[in-house]
Amino acid sequence: MSFLRNPATILGGLNLSAIAGSTYYLRSHHTYNLEEFEARLDEIEGTLRGHIGLIEESLDRLEGKATEADRGKKMDEYYGKRGRDDKKR
Repeated sequence: MSFLRNPATILGGLNLSAIAGSTYYLRSHHTYNLEEFEARLDEIEGTLRGHIGLIEESLDRLEGKATEADRGKKMDEYYGKRGRDDKKR
């Protein structure tokens, strides 16, 4: 038990525990940031899909293909479709 009284052993143990604690903290922080980033990307994707629907509807109106009943239909269809729901994990 004399190795426990050695200051180098005590400092080495403290150093290893500090490294392990900071690694655990950084990993959890990184995981949290990745989840937040993925949520932001999902919102951006939905917004883009909605805009694509609006653009396609306006093109249909310009070409004379759309009726008044179709207004907002494509935007809702595209916005409701999310890439995350389509992925198979």
